[in-house]
Amino acid sequence: MQAFVTAVSAGPHHTFSKPAQPSIRLLTGLGVEGDAHMGTTVKHRSRVAQDPTRPNLRQVHLIHVELFDDLAQAGYDLAPGQLGENITTHGLDLLGLSTGTLLSAGESVIEVTGLRNPCTQIDAFAPGLLKHLAYRDEQGTVVRRSGVMGIVRAGGTVEPGMAVRVRQPPGPHVPLARV
Repeated sequence: MQAFVTAVSAGPHHTFSKPAQPSIRLLTGLGVEGDAHMGTTVKHRSRVAQDPTRPNLRQVHLIHVELFDDLAQAGYDLAPGQLGENITTHGLDLLGLSTGTLLSAGESVIEVTGLRNPCTQIDAFAPGLLKHLAYRDEQGTVVRRSGVMGIVRAGGTVEPGMAVRVRQPPGPHVPLARV
């Protein structure tokens, strides 16, 4: 099965969820047009407080819809955009990608920079949800399941139904780390 976009979301304010949109426009080197996290430097409030000059490796947030299916079995009824993602995909193992993977939809290209690190705001949104999105496995390694982050390498419009093409970077697989 080919991977595709199931939903797109964006919002101008720093709120937890983002409203669904019929389409979003990605701007090269900036992110999602009109989104609160758009820009060349960090926009996440806690990161701005640490160092507002750091590069923004979190311009676009992607989550696979299969995560919502899994969370539904744990009693959470989630819709695209509710966890703050900009692009919801289907048929793509986002968490298994290598750092530097290029994802294309239409003319747009997103370079995957790393994993989203979920915060305690998730439990304010849905009590107990955080333990399903970040936990330690049997070896004590932190597992993060709340999607991946990326930067826009080529701009364009993204809308539901578009195919997502994957280009792995050359060289060995580099597991995603939190960004």
